[in-house]
Amino acid sequence: MARERQQSRVFDDAAHLASMGHKAELNRHFSPLAMLGLAFAILNSWTALSASLSLALPSGGPTSVIWGLITAGICNLSLAASMAEFLSAYPTAGGQYHWVAVIAWPKWRPLLSWITGWINVSGWIALVASGGLLGSQLIVGVISFTNQNYVPQRWHQFLIYIGYNLVAFLLNAFGNSLLPYVTKGAFAWSITGFVIISITVLACASPNYASGKFVFTEFINDSGWPGGIGWLLGLLQAGLGLTGFDAVAHMIEEIPNPHVEGPRIMIATVMIGIFTGFIFLTCLLLVSGGSANVQNIIGSAAGPLLAIFYNATGSKAGSICLLMFPLVCLLFATISIMTTSSRMTYAFARDGGLPASRFFAKVHSKHEMPLNALILTTVLVVIFGCIFLGSSSAFNAIISASVVALGVSYAIPPAINCLRGRKMLPPRPFVLPGPLGWMCNLLGIAYVIVTTVLFLFPPTLPVTGSNMNYCIVAFFIVIVISVVQWFVDGRKNYKGPVVELVGEGEEDQVVYAADNDDLDDKRGAAVER
Repeated sequence: MARERQQSRVFDDAAHLASMGHKAELNRHFSPLAMLGLAFAILNSWTALSASLSLALPSGGPTSVIWGLITAGICNLSLAASMAEFLSAYPTAGGQYHWVAVIAWPKWRPLLSWITGWINVSGWIALVASGGLLGSQLIVGVISFTNQNYVPQRWHQFLIYIGYNLVAFLLNAFGNSLLPYVTKGAFAWSITGFVIISITVLACASPNYASGKFVFTEFINDSGWPGGIGWLLGLLQAGLGLTGFDAVAHMIEEIPNPHVEGPRIMIATVMIGIFTGFIFLTCLLLVSGGSANVQNIIGSAAGPLLAIFYNATGSKAGSICLLMFPLVCLLFATISIMTTSSRMTYAFARDGGLPASRFFAKVHSKHEMPLNALILTTVLVVIFGCIFLGSSSAFNAIISASVVALGVSYAIPPAINCLRGRKMLPPRPFVLPGPLGWMCNLLGIAYVIVTTVLFLFPPTLPVTGSNMNYCIVAFFIVIVISVVQWFVDGRKNYKGPVVELVGEGEEDQVVYAADNDDLDDKRGAAVER
């Protein structure tokens, strides 16, 4: 009986996807728990937040680390809830660009969908790069920690970065059926590491804890910017630790009952990230040595995280053992981000949004995954690594680019929906009630506007060629390529995603969002019913 219900649900899910013009080519072999594991492996908030302490400690200190997380957490939770409404209504791997095509003004649907898709694809590819960069940074820190004579070279970190991404590529390409088990393992490993490290550092440092005043009120500004701007720049750490929750949307065609499970997983991922991140960062600051030691931590060649572990345990071996948890978490994160990035690239190509779209929209018959889209993602990630070889500020630029691009793609659908009176979504299982919906939408949009501007600022003053934030250059290049490609190909051929099929069997006629002039009227009638 249970198997029959499951088969019926799979058929229903496939039928709904078919109604939007797409054949169900990907197996729905991710359970809700496996999908939660994948989504949390990508956020891995406590790991990403602790591995990127170097972004916030010089720009606001503990106040930026703790209260920046709360600020970004509330705003990202608002964005997640806003996007969960769209996911509940239109559960397709295209995510944001598909939603924009459905709700935007008829005249602007293709262009707005096109821009959103390009921004989202580039953001996910940059996020793949951030996983390997954080992991390679920690490993180079371990070598510096154990060998005082070691002089880090960029190419050392580059090779480690390539290793991370090579492992992720091989598992995604040849172990697609293993991914649900990998993501469940990633979730278990992450929560286990969070608990073990928190208990260990608190026990080893007892009773020599930093004061509550230091943990919650200490302000440090080594950025050169005025205090307020410096603190806001520290939000980049929290932004990185909580971005990527739209992974659920791009993997939604691989879980059953997506209308209901997708929104739950998206919101739960951010909530778990805020909770674990707040607890873990508080523990780290408590055992950091306080005001007397914070500058040593900021300037440590081993990196702030390993320096805090050593201050708490007093043991190099013990500190490195604890670091194994975040190192493996970052490998899991790289694998999961690459999975999601390939699905997003595949979905956009499936709707004709990329050059050579037919090639990148192919699903490999044997491995049952979009291999060509995966290869494209990996090649671009290697190119990003080559940029890192040429500039020491590329690390911040790539992280900033991923956070900025994804944030912009999160804000576009709710912004259009707000401009149209929040009346553009049909009846769906997940609904934000009136005032709460407006509040979540507007708060999330405001957060994206502020952080998009701030994260393009150089991290420190005075600005030099080496510390310049090249995020704006990377973002500009993406916009230029997308605009040129729009005039070369998109303007004539891109009609956005399919929104419905008319007819049956071989007589099906595809209706694109761009061509469906009465789409708003149909949606309005559905909402009234």
